[in-house]
Amino acid sequence: MSTVVAVRRHGIACIAADSLTSFGEQKQPPAYDRFSDKLQRVGNGAISIVGSAAHALVIESVIRSRRVHLDLRDRMRIFESFRQLHGELKEAYYLNPKDDEEGTEPYESTRIDALIANPYGIFGVYALREVYEYRIFWAIGSGADYALGAMLVAWNDPQSTAETIARRGVEAGIEFDAGSGPPVTVANFHLYRADSGE
Repeated sequence: MSTVVAVRRHGIACIAADSLTSFGEQKQPPAYDRFSDKLQRVGNGAISIVGSAAHALVIESVIRSRRVHLDLRDRMRIFESFRQLHGELKEAYYLNPKDDEEGTEPYESTRIDALIANPYGIFGVYALREVYEYRIFWAIGSGADYALGAMLVAWNDPQSTAETIARRGVEAGIEFDAGSGPPVTVANFHLYRADSGE
């Protein structure tokens, strides 16, 4: 339950998230949570994870302990990082990878969906360790559908910055999704290489 977005435009990669934590029907507003920021710094970038609130603490522990080096510079390095992370999650953090009772998934699930923004671009990582590099923007979490619509509208204004587009997306999630709430947190990174389509 979250709204997390990533946008790249005009040489900037931006990641933004809402700040509400929820447990089923119960919500925990940021005023009650000293660690409500869903953006976690990794090297010279940031990652935000949706799903179980436990994921954020586990990833913070992995980053601090340096038991797994998270190299988030490109699609294959991210894949290899999350492949190594999966083993660590099972051995040291007791991940239960069994989320598919039918047995139809081809691989064990890491049970993590995340967006990443850094000077190399914007990326999405999903439960089976699929990694996507996005050209313009993307959203994950329970507010993703609202965010994508709002970001598309904002993208069509050529004056909109990456941060403006990202904020519009998260604000739409906050407005219409029960699992998302203010404030919006944002991190921006200058891209090492900008695409001509930005």
